[in-house]
Amino acid sequence: MPASPSTARAINDRLALRLLQQEGPLTAGQLKQLTGLSRPTVADLVDRLTASGLITVVGESGARRRGPNARLYGIVADRAHLAALDVRTGGVLVLVSDLLGRVLAEASVPIGGDTRTGPAVEQAVAAVERALKEAGATGARGRLHTVGIGAPGLIDPATGDLRDSAGLPAWHRSLVAALQDRLPGARVTVENETNLAALAEQREGAARDRDTFVLLWLGHGVGAAVVLDGTLRRGASGGTGEIGFLPVPGTDALPAAGDCGGGFHSLAGAAAILTLAARHALPVPSAPDGTGAADVVRAAVAEVAGGHRAGAAAGAAPGERFLHALADRVAVGAASVVAVLDPGCVVLGGEVGQAGGAVLAGLVEERLRRMSPLLTEVRASGLGGTAVLRGALLTARERAQDELFAPPGHGG
Repeated sequence: MPASPSTARAINDRLALRLLQQEGPLTAGQLKQLTGLSRPTVADLVDRLTASGLITVVGESGARRRGPNARLYGIVADRAHLAALDVRTGGVLVLVSDLLGRVLAEASVPIGGDTRTGPAVEQAVAAVERALKEAGATGARGRLHTVGIGAPGLIDPATGDLRDSAGLPAWHRSLVAALQDRLPGARVTVENETNLAALAEQREGAARDRDTFVLLWLGHGVGAAVVLDGTLRRGASGGTGEIGFLPVPGTDALPAAGDCGGGFHSLAGAAAILTLAARHALPVPSAPDGTGAADVVRAAVAEVAGGHRAGAAAGAAPGERFLHALADRVAVGAASVVAVLDPGCVVLGGEVGQAGGAVLAGLVEERLRRMSPLLTEVRASGLGGTAVLRGALLTARERAQDELFAPPGHGG
């Protein structure tokens, strides 16, 4: 059954807008060439999108050309603003962008573990409001349209709510409601932080050429995200990738429903990495967080890059012995995932995965070759600790564009 004229217009408009978002400003002639639409159809959609305030003339193509055919059309980037939050156990990172994803303001606020829920939420919301003010996202035209939040813990796939997870601050679950109350009209969405990191790696990072891969997050804690055939898999309860609870050899106990201490987390979490580094006589920071663990791994990689590549033998430098021991641990968890999913590619993400770079990725890949008959490439993150914010921004932008790019009568 052929599409109705209004449906055809909506499809054409979305196509043109997506091209302008991906390619940047285009002339009507370039839109005609890229869309395959007729000249009158392109002229109509340009007039329609201009009248709706979605696109505008941003310049002319070519120094010698003048007139309607030379006009460059671009998306009105300040039609709406977006906010992305990376909610961590010790604070919040915030960025605000325009509709094209260009970052306009950033903010961060540390929140101590002994801070009560009310003050913690107030500090987090205030950081968002400061970033919005700096970005100029307070007027009617440039209002905040969508907020994307990345948070640790389980997200209920039915409701989209952050579930009560052991070990997470209580203020995490109160933040969404507070943002919705203080930012009326803004759409607020929450996603597991590792899932967002995987989406960012797929779009902008190490997995851009992969439809199927697993992101193994190595930071303060450990986690995994699974992308199969281009689709993020969340599982029946939203728990796909809770690899910290994975029972593995080398730990002293089994994990419990409310404590992943006996699982893979106790081998590859930040505290475990720093303990391992101390055993190899490496200097370690006092705070057992992802940043500290990443610093130790980065220093060890620098030592190896400096020429100390004696292998894992007893005569190897301390940093190299540490990296080999860490790769042994990471490979245990990775091999379990590979045996079940056969993703063909594992990306080592998070602060530690990025700090380990190609050196750690190569060591883990060597071990997977020995442990599994399934050919698996191991890559270092291209985004590291920024991946969660990038993923939150990408999801916020897609949601906003899906609504704003829908002509009247065809969107929510």
